[in-house]
Amino acid sequence: MVTVGVDVGGTSVRAGVVDKYGEVLDTARAPTPGDERALEDTIVTVVSELAARHRVRAAGLAVAGFVANDRRSVMFAPHLAWRHAPVADRIAERVGVPVVLEHDANAAALAEYRFGAARGCRVAVLVAIGTGIGAGLLLDGKVFRGANGVAPELGHLRLVPDGRPCSCGKAGCWERYCSGTALAATAIELMGRHPGQSTVLARVAGDEGSITGRRVAGAARDGDVVAQRAMAELARWLGEGLSMVADIYDPEVIVIAGGVSQSAPLFLDDAREHYRSMITGAGYRPLARIRTAQLGDDAGLVGAASLARDVVAVRPHPSR
Repeated sequence: MVTVGVDVGGTSVRAGVVDKYGEVLDTARAPTPGDERALEDTIVTVVSELAARHRVRAAGLAVAGFVANDRRSVMFAPHLAWRHAPVADRIAERVGVPVVLEHDANAAALAEYRFGAARGCRVAVLVAIGTGIGAGLLLDGKVFRGANGVAPELGHLRLVPDGRPCSCGKAGCWERYCSGTALAATAIELMGRHPGQSTVLARVAGDEGSITGRRVAGAARDGDVVAQRAMAELARWLGEGLSMVADIYDPEVIVIAGGVSQSAPLFLDDAREHYRSMITGAGYRPLARIRTAQLGDDAGLVGAASLARDVVAVRPHPSR
């Protein structure tokens, strides 16, 4: 039996056929449309494309948005068209197999628990650092969603009073200091305060829009002083944020995922040191292991496919 996982992001819709071992056997991909109907058409297309080549029993969607606790509807998605939309039922009717929804960070956390860096851990937190920060919490292998399905929104913990404004309406949120977007913003601020010290980023300084987190990380690898300071700032804020996470949840493991995690050698050791020094009771308590994700960009779709397999397990196929 195979299932399909679909990672529905703001830029692309990525689908994969996944077996019971978490292996991705086949994939399909398409750009993410801005219109609600067109988005669902795209999901149906990629699932149907894979179902034409494999005997698919169910599908799971990993969505960058708030998913209701019954995992049938999307309440809100900042970069997608859905608003209080019964997505699972609409897609299931069109593709002809059961469909389940999950928040993308929750799906990634589940995949890392079942097949990756959090395997076997009783309490595990996944922090996905990309454009912003997404997070998932697993307790005894089960996703914790909170009372209404939106927990844990760790990226919007307020680390810096009166700090950088955030799209959520607050200021000083963790993701405004620890994300790919934040890394670029920090580098631009540092270039303004220390003119002439950048050797790589200075070449594009006239076009701030071209300074991205990925470009800053590349400049840091090339020895750019400003970029390296920006990475050091990201490490500091990551460590401080993780100390808060550990104070609240006391996890066995914290898995760092998302696009920024690909540059982990530039910041993760420093972040661990900040974490160790900032945590309450430093030196007198066990510390969570901080690991990078093992499943990479596939974690969301693997987790969604694994959840779909769970649905099939409790709802046997009529042919049985």
